Amino acid sequence: MTPLEQENEEHWLSVSDLMAGLMMVFLLIAIIFMIHAERERRTVTDVALLYERLRLELYNDLLNEFEDDLEEWGAELDEDLTFRFSREDLLFDRGETDLQPQFQNILSDFFPRYVRIIHQPQYRDDISEVRIEGHTSSAWGERSEDEAYILNMALSQERTREAASFLLDLSELDDVKPWVKANLTANGLSSSRLVLTEEGEEDEARSRRVEFRVVTDADQRIEAILQTAR
Repeated sequence: MTPLEQENEEHWLSVSDLMAGLMMVFLLIAIIFMIHAERERRTVTDVALLYERLRLELYNDLLNEFEDDLEEWGAELDEDLTFRFSREDLLFDRGETDLQPQFQNILSDFFPRYVRIIHQPQYRDDISEVRIEGHTSSAWGERSEDEAYILNMALSQERTREAASFLLDLSELDDVKPWVKANLTANGLSSSRLVLTEEGEEDEARSRRVEFRVVTDADQRIEAILQTAR
C-alpha cells in the first residue's frame, strides 16, 4: 500500500468513526427524549385518574345527599357533576328575572347542603369554580334569531346574578362565605346549549333551566405539569 493509499484509508476510517460517534449521540438523545415523554405521559395519566376518582367520589356524595329531593325539585344530577333544575314553573316567570318563591325555598335548602359537601377538605382544594349557569330556549316572540339570542343572553345572565345574590345572603353560608365568593360565578348562556328531544328538536321547556356545575382544576394541573416538563 502506497503512502497516499494509506493516508486515504486513515481518512475514511476517521470519518467513519465520527459518523458512528454522532449516531451514538443521536441515539442517546432519542432514548432520553423517549424516557422523558413516557414519564410525562404517565404523570398526565396519573393526574387524570386522580381527578376521575375525585369526580366519582363527589358525584356519589352529592347523589347520596340529594337523591330523595330530586323529583320534588324537578332536578337532575349528572355524572359530570352538573346539578340541573329544569321545572320551569318553579324557577322564574316567563321573561322575568325574579326568583319564584318556590325556587327560593329550594335554593335555601339545596345550596348550604351542596356547599357543605363540595367544601370538604378532600374536594375544595381541587375545585377551581362553582358555576351557576342560566339557560333559555331560543324563543323570544317575533324577534329574529340573533335578536332573540342577545335578549336571552341578558335574561339568563340577570337570572344567574339574582340567584347568586340570593345565595350569598343565606346566613347558613356565613362560615364559608369567603370560599364561596372566591369560587362562585354567574354565567348566562342564553340558548347556546339547548336541550333536544330524541328527534333532535328543541325541547323549549327543558332548555329553560338553571344549572350548578363544579369545575375542577384538572386541566390547569396538567398544563402546569407540561409547562414544568418543557
